[in-house]
Amino acid sequence: MTIGKKKKVGQPSEREIDLEVEAAAGNPGSWEKPVRARRGKLASLSIPADLAARAAFLARLHREKHVDEWLARIIRERVEIEEDAFAEAKRTVVAHGTS
Repeated sequence: MTIGKKKKVGQPSEREIDLEVEAAAGNPGSWEKPVRARRGKLASLSIPADLAARAAFLARLHREKHVDEWLARIIRERVEIEEDAFAEAKRTVVAHGTS
């Protein structure tokens, strides 16, 4: 009696998949339209070493595993605060007139 690997019902083998792909390769109707993906723009930020050390210390206090993720969150929060303050100042100027 021989015990071999059981083949899952309905699961094609790698060879069967390869044969199917090779057979479809020459038929343009077998393929979907190509998908284009754009890479998001990455930004780099340099900060002084002493500031980086202070940020790393605070990130650890907040139990963050990665200081860069903590800094991104802090910067995002600060930018939102500044944008809200700017929008409020703009509303105030418009409400009171520019003269």
